[in-house]
Amino acid sequence: MSSLRLALQMLRRDLRAGELSLLGMALLLAVASLTSVGFLTDRVRQALDQNATQLLGGDLLISADREIPPGFLQEAQRRGLQSTRTITFNSMATSEEGAQMVAVKAVEAGYPLRGELRVGDFSGAPAKQARSAVLPGEAWVDEALLPALQKQPGDVFQLGYAKLKIAARVEFESDRGVGFSSFAPRVLINAADLPASGLLVEGSRARYRLLVAGEREAVRSYEKWLTPLLERGQQIESLDNARPEIRANLDRAGRFLRMAAMLAVVLAAVAIGLSARRYLDRHLDGCAVMRCFGAQRGQLLSLYMGEFLLFGFFVAVAGCLLGYGVQAALGGLAAALVQSELPAPGLVPVAQGLAIGVLLMAGFVAPQLLRLTAVPPIRAIRREWGQLGGGSIAAWAFGALALAGLMLWIAGEWKLGGIVVGGFAAALALFAALAWGLLALFGRARHAAGGQGRWGLRYGLAALYRRRTSSVIQVVALALGLTAILLLTLISNDLLAGWRAKQPADAPNRFIIGIQPEQRQPIADFLAAHEIAVPLQPMIRGRLVAINDHAVKGSDYEEERTRNLAEREFNLSFGSELQAGNRVVAGEWHGAQQAPLFSMEEGIGKRLGVKLGDAVTFDIAGQRVTGKVSSVRKLDWDSMRVNFFFTAAPGLLDKMPASYITSFHLPADKAPLVRELVAQYPNITVIDVAMVLEQVASLTERLAQVVRFVFSFALAAGILVLLAAQRNTHDERGYEVSVLRALGARRHQVRSALLAEFAALGVIAALLAVGASTAIGYLLAEYALELDFQPSVAALSGAGLLAVLTIVVFGWLGVRRLLAQTVIEGIRETT
Repeated sequence: MSSLRLALQMLRRDLRAGELSLLGMALLLAVASLTSVGFLTDRVRQALDQNATQLLGGDLLISADREIPPGFLQEAQRRGLQSTRTITFNSMATSEEGAQMVAVKAVEAGYPLRGELRVGDFSGAPAKQARSAVLPGEAWVDEALLPALQKQPGDVFQLGYAKLKIAARVEFESDRGVGFSSFAPRVLINAADLPASGLLVEGSRARYRLLVAGEREAVRSYEKWLTPLLERGQQIESLDNARPEIRANLDRAGRFLRMAAMLAVVLAAVAIGLSARRYLDRHLDGCAVMRCFGAQRGQLLSLYMGEFLLFGFFVAVAGCLLGYGVQAALGGLAAALVQSELPAPGLVPVAQGLAIGVLLMAGFVAPQLLRLTAVPPIRAIRREWGQLGGGSIAAWAFGALALAGLMLWIAGEWKLGGIVVGGFAAALALFAALAWGLLALFGRARHAAGGQGRWGLRYGLAALYRRRTSSVIQVVALALGLTAILLLTLISNDLLAGWRAKQPADAPNRFIIGIQPEQRQPIADFLAAHEIAVPLQPMIRGRLVAINDHAVKGSDYEEERTRNLAEREFNLSFGSELQAGNRVVAGEWHGAQQAPLFSMEEGIGKRLGVKLGDAVTFDIAGQRVTGKVSSVRKLDWDSMRVNFFFTAAPGLLDKMPASYITSFHLPADKAPLVRELVAQYPNITVIDVAMVLEQVASLTERLAQVVRFVFSFALAAGILVLLAAQRNTHDERGYEVSVLRALGARRHQVRSALLAEFAALGVIAALLAVGASTAIGYLLAEYALELDFQPSVAALSGAGLLAVLTIVVFGWLGVRRLLAQTVIEGIRETT
């Protein structure tokens, strides 16, 4: 008990003296950055787990890309389970005044079996749980649809060939989900109105769902019966895997945010190690005195370890509270992601935050404490006999291993953890090598800074060169934080600008889908009459079932995206002319020859393992069609033109059921043509690409804001490394300042030397950050996005200057007190 009391007293003393301020701030940032991400992802995961039935709309959901066999529904009813069906798809809602793409959901009585469907009037009164299904002839709609159609509650609008009355406002659907359709306003109709609308025709992309609810054992028994009967394109979602699209996206976002937080942890660990080193230097004399009075090394180690563990615990608690506050501020975005209210976070992130605090203390403070308690008693009277060496290699290796283990634990998987640890190690090594070389260059440059007026610059560069190890640590930490910020701000904007610049002024901004064969020529004539001459291309839905007679299964592929591609239906086409934006890179284009040949897009072949000369088999409306891959095409996907993964030679698919698709550029002054076209052909869907891209960009920007916020922890940790490194050399720098002043240096000369040192640090860090972020941006543009990357030199230069100014300001704040001391005070304090 006395040891604990003494450790608390030592902690209070060091806190009052400011010995632990930077160490505490670094630990606070590390814990806060990780716990904020942990709290956020934990809340979303809890929402998915606790509200699984609401997210599904039932206890079990069967989802398919074609009509669900009646036997599935009949078996559920035979077992006494509740059941209902829904069909979702995109279409066009029209009126005399406007047209708008909408997300249609056709429902039967009883929907939803679980969860909530809140509807209300348009007076602004709170919405209530729907007590019955939408009536035939009526529609419940998102409020955003009314101004687009210029309609009022109770008015009639057209959906396909059906005329529907606006009866209520949809406020919340617990099973709405996310994806492309979530961008469009919802229109909820009765399934009985679907036949009259004429919307579900050949080529329609609809999603069919069967919802089931009942006793848990009965549902599990039904699931067991159903599972072996499922075919490709059909899947089950239950309480254990509700909303897999959200779970997958959440896992990816969570991994990225954790990696962003890890950067803050790495930099914070450096700051903690530097602060602990200074603590060691300043407490050697006191520890030597205690050794003279009989204190054993074990007693001293337990006292100091107790002090730092207590300190780490208290700071970790504060970091958890700060992380909780941060995630509360960002919780709105996560709530929008799952379309559900988020529950309170659990205690797992708190436990992780406390563990991080203890691990960082043990890994980066313990090695210094081991050296501190090893100080010989003779140091109390003869300092030159009590100097410590560099410390135990094993102790420092323990710190590095602790950090690597922490990274692996945070990553949650060995592969990702190994990539993160290896990536950070490579980045640190590269930055350190470049910083060392630039510092050497600056060291040589000091000789060129001659003249009386440049004494401060010459001395500042000499000081950096003399303390190269400490300077390299500062530069690397600052450069990593600045690189992350530049990538997420200026470079991402430059990449987006490059993508926009790649789009010609007349790039297609409208797509028309769902054109039936008998409508092809009339619609082509309509567009030509308004000076829009574009080809209408056939589109056939087919599922890849075999490659060289080997059955294609999603389970044969490792990547999730590839598995999804193998399970989905492809949009196929046929024709003799090579489309604009397509370039044959292997084989020969089939031209007009009528033969069982396919031309394949290059990327899909690489993903699915299909090569030139392979035979591919497609299932099209129950019929199997086989053809040889005679050419491989490279597509310009950014052209916004209609493109297909597989295009058949004439004669192979001509007799298959097809719809037609086209894309074109519609000038703003011709926008009313859409309303006129849809009024004549209500079954077609016109997609406004610009609107969709704008909504996607808006969502992406909100996500980027979260990532930038997490990376701001890393930048703050980089500033702390700068301050910690300055503190670490504070006594040395203070002694130098005192000696210089004793030898006649003026205050302004010393000040110019210190500012030159910080400016040089800032310039090197800014050069590395600007260079690294530009290089990464170029690699992304050249090899991942295939864009012409033209970084904004002015913006990057301005950001670099701002970074230099920030570093100089924070550096000066850390040392300005030295100039306020008298010469004798400075010498006494540092000797």
